[in-house]
Amino acid sequence: MHNNEKINGSGKRTSFTHATAQAQAAGSIEAIPATVKDFRCPVCSKDFSGYPELKQHYTEDHPDAVIPVTVSLNINGKDCEVLIEPHWTLQRTLQFRLGLTGSKLMCDRGVCGSCTVIMDGRSVLSCSILAVECEGKNIQTIEGIAANPKWKPLVDAYCKWDAMQCGYCTPGFLVSAKSILDKNPHPTDEEIKEALAGNICICGTYPRHSTAIMEAASIMAKEGE
Repeated sequence: MHNNEKINGSGKRTSFTHATAQAQAAGSIEAIPATVKDFRCPVCSKDFSGYPELKQHYTEDHPDAVIPVTVSLNINGKDCEVLIEPHWTLQRTLQFRLGLTGSKLMCDRGVCGSCTVIMDGRSVLSCSILAVECEGKNIQTIEGIAANPKWKPLVDAYCKWDAMQCGYCTPGFLVSAKSILDKNPHPTDEEIKEALAGNICICGTYPRHSTAIMEAASIMAKEGE
């Protein structure tokens, strides 16, 4: 995998490798709050000690507003609880409540695939699903894939074959690719193209994805022997 350099907050150059990316993804998952600790009113920004106090505040001061709700989710194998407004999508919840920024918001219409996650073994568009609908579901994001050493061959193959340019759509493609390989460890070029039809890349890297996925599948098959 190519090593890249980035500038950190202190102005120093640091090497960005698969190991650092894996550690960063694992850290993001570890940082997911298990329970709600911040009961802040989204209308007036007042803080409260608990959910009952917040509900009472809405009854008294915002009677026409929709009261936030607490939702229990399982993200990348970790149970967590979040406080959100009922209309929040899963993508918004992942980004703004759980700090998982990998699922990108691009079209916000469920047509580009950049916000793809895996829910109960099926790839879905997190911008088109309400978080309140996801209780009891097993949700995997790109962070969970990046943190799992099993999927290193897939990440490496994407880098080797330059299956990205700006990179904004890449997390969605990788999540879809993982979903493909979960169901079919040896997909053909046509099967991959069909499975990735819902993912859009404005940079036009489409020919590279099949090559990367098939190479990763071959490497993973050998590692599993």
